[in-house]
Amino acid sequence: MARLVWRSGRLPGKAQPAALIEAGTRTMYCDWQRTVEVDTSGWPEGCYLLRLDAGDAEGQRYVPLTLRSSSTTGRMVVVNSVATWQAYNRWGGIDLYKGTDGKKSSRSLAVSFDRPYANAQGAGQYLVYEAPLVSLAERLGLPLAYVTGVDVACEPRLLDGAVAMLSLGHDEYWSPEQRRHVTSARDRGMNLAVFGANCCYRRIRYEPSALGPDRTVVCYKDDYAQDPGFQRGLPPTNDYRRRPMPDPESSLLGVLYDGYPVDAPLVVSRPEHWALKGTGARLGDSFPHLVGVEFDRVNPARPTPRPVEILAHSPVVRKGKPSHADMTYCSLPGGAGVFATGTMRWVEALKATGPGRGTVNHGLGGRAGHFTRTVTANVLRAFAEGPVGGPRPALDNVGDYYRQDGVPIARSTRRPPVPVTVPRVPYVSLGGV
Repeated sequence: MARLVWRSGRLPGKAQPAALIEAGTRTMYCDWQRTVEVDTSGWPEGCYLLRLDAGDAEGQRYVPLTLRSSSTTGRMVVVNSVATWQAYNRWGGIDLYKGTDGKKSSRSLAVSFDRPYANAQGAGQYLVYEAPLVSLAERLGLPLAYVTGVDVACEPRLLDGAVAMLSLGHDEYWSPEQRRHVTSARDRGMNLAVFGANCCYRRIRYEPSALGPDRTVVCYKDDYAQDPGFQRGLPPTNDYRRRPMPDPESSLLGVLYDGYPVDAPLVVSRPEHWALKGTGARLGDSFPHLVGVEFDRVNPARPTPRPVEILAHSPVVRKGKPSHADMTYCSLPGGAGVFATGTMRWVEALKATGPGRGTVNHGLGGRAGHFTRTVTANVLRAFAEGPVGGPRPALDNVGDYYRQDGVPIARSTRRPPVPVTVPRVPYVSLGGV
């Protein structure tokens, strides 16, 4: 639950200049005067929303704020995926997908943190894809640290001593530095949990703005050859799996983004696994609408750490093409465990209650809510204990579902799993949630 930690007195408002746009990259930004400063001394570290209330009570907006932790040692690290929030931020009418005319050809090639979020009344993607999981983890009383993806990218030693890193519902845009630092920490034994899908898919670069360093997210995508940074010898700002520097996200996560849009049941394939303890799920049980709108799968034809244990293997159809969404658990030689849900709706489902009828919350109901909350709590409690790959090794069953070239295997030809031994080596008017 959110709790109030601070409230301001009445503040005078003022009209600020219209948004500006940088012509070369079509970057929308603001050049506004500062109107107020907030002293956060004494606040608990965590995720906050500054709530702005109009004096006539007719308007209300949010400003997300991460009060970052000074140390991650012995803690699970909650990473706010602010680069992804910004990529989808259409404040001013333009983001990394479409321009003001709604066309891809007029999209931004770089987006700026120097503007409000248009999404969710200013909250970006936090309320939908992150807040429910942060709230659950805090209720469990587990040791947490709070940072942003920018922090992870810019500070090579930030994850030293962390027991786990938590990637939340939609964490698509990563810089090479962030990926390198997370990979290094994982290989040293830091557990990694991906409670979403489409994680670490786009390669970005941070650049400064007039307000400070790392306030611009650069991602040229298919037009990477036009990027002046790439022309100077920097990595391309395109999808990680694509040339000229292919490095699929599966080498880090064990799963690979496979597309959207889908709406399908999640189908349980390993109910006896420790992560599913207490769910009451049985082999073949399904949870309607839990897979969507984007999904991940195992693809052994791509770089994939082994062993990988597929816990749910869910048939989907994307634009007429059949595929599967996979919930997975990997155990690595360095001791880390890696858990991935395979669906972007996981965090949204944590707050699901009731019958789950209609279109509200995608039709997710209390049954899906109980399942996702129980699995999430199991994973968080296990990961908080330290490296889990040794005491909880994965039983590789990828061969039951996929050929080595990634083609699915018909159900009738699947084999029993083969054990694989892995050596151990707040809301406020600012609101913390």
